[in-house]
Amino acid sequence: MSIVIRDVREHELDSVLALNNAAGPTILPFDQSRLRHFFDSAEYFRIAERDGTLVGFMLGVGDHAGHDSSNFRWFSERYPHFFYIDRIVVASRRRGGGVGRAFYADAQSYAELRYPLLACEVFLDTARDSSLPDPALLFHGSFGFREVGQQLMPETGLRAAMLMKDMCSYPWVRDTYGLDLPDVPWLMSPRSGSPAHRATGTAA
Repeated sequence: MSIVIRDVREHELDSVLALNNAAGPTILPFDQSRLRHFFDSAEYFRIAERDGTLVGFMLGVGDHAGHDSSNFRWFSERYPHFFYIDRIVVASRRRGGGVGRAFYADAQSYAELRYPLLACEVFLDTARDSSLPDPALLFHGSFGFREVGQQLMPETGLRAAMLMKDMCSYPWVRDTYGLDLPDVPWLMSPRSGSPAHRATGTAA
């Protein structure tokens, strides 16, 4: 039962919306207009399939995006060049089955050729026993993320741990190829079907 990660299709947006809004308090709700905005503009919007069934999705944007998230702004105020994972949602019955790791591997493969940093956040559950490790922080830590700060989100009152991961391949790719990556199929940008040119940055 392999996991397939691929670009979202328009007819799947209702299923994505239902999956997002059933995910619980660690995922902010969507409405149809906001989901449509991401479908039209997000640099990275992919779903996971297992046995032909949608079991998760991930959204990501580059630092140049006009994203209104307070967490995205927090990173923008401190880091000039990064790729931001806005959210990852996995169906409850599929959690722990490798879908999350498959998404992060796919997102990293995309980001490390274009951005020096991969950014995301984890909501901190103040109701948990603070002496126990947070499972979400443990997951991200095992994938190489480190906490670079915290913020209290003004729109929700939730506290988030702000996480970063260095993209170790990026300096070599930048120095070798500058702003233009080779025109080969495996480097095609998600959703665009065009060569995966880096969105921003300099060939320093």
